[in-house]
Amino acid sequence: MRKTTVSPVKDLLLDRYAPIADGIAALFYPCAEVVIHDLRDQTIAYLVNNLSKLEVGGPSVLDEVHYAARGRTIGPYEKLNWDGRRMRCVSNILFDDEGKPAGMLCVNFNIAVFEDVRSTLDLFIKGGNLTDAPAEELFRDDWQDRINTFLHTWLRERQIGINALTREHKREIVEALHGQGAFRGRSSANYVAAVLTMGRATVYKILKQMKEGG
Repeated sequence: MRKTTVSPVKDLLLDRYAPIADGIAALFYPCAEVVIHDLRDQTIAYLVNNLSKLEVGGPSVLDEVHYAARGRTIGPYEKLNWDGRRMRCVSNILFDDEGKPAGMLCVNFNIAVFEDVRSTLDLFIKGGNLTDAPAEELFRDDWQDRINTFLHTWLRERQIGINALTREHKREIVEALHGQGAFRGRSSANYVAAVLTMGRATVYKILKQMKEGG
């Protein structure tokens, strides 16, 4: 009967790194497969959330390279799974107590599920049989849209988030909107107050001061 030689680093890999593999797989379930390869006997020592149809104890699919020369981390890189779906992967060299390469922990992330979601979103966003933009005359009084466009152009040019606006910023915006004629629409002042989280009285006060030349 042929005697099977046990890898000298098998226990080390399982005791030290299997819990890490379990944690990664649990956090990203069901999208991530985590594999621990034994570099000494070129077998798969541990496998969680099997997406690649590999087997524990089976031959490692790693190329025979000088792992230490590749650095501690390899990737991220992409590979094709058995079902034709793309996976994004990263591999880390695992060392024994003497600092020699003992194993490799590979995280294989199934990005195909996100590509499917993206395709669905693209289809929804692009829509089908879109008509031409509405006639300008139809929406010439759409002050709400004009306020929104002006506001976010103003924010983008200054690289400021709407939640980071100071009192001075808000006053400047109200004055600029007034200069653009944005307050001709009914309830436009109330809308601006709500968007800028200002009191309506404050907006009306600023507008009054501008009309009076103050």
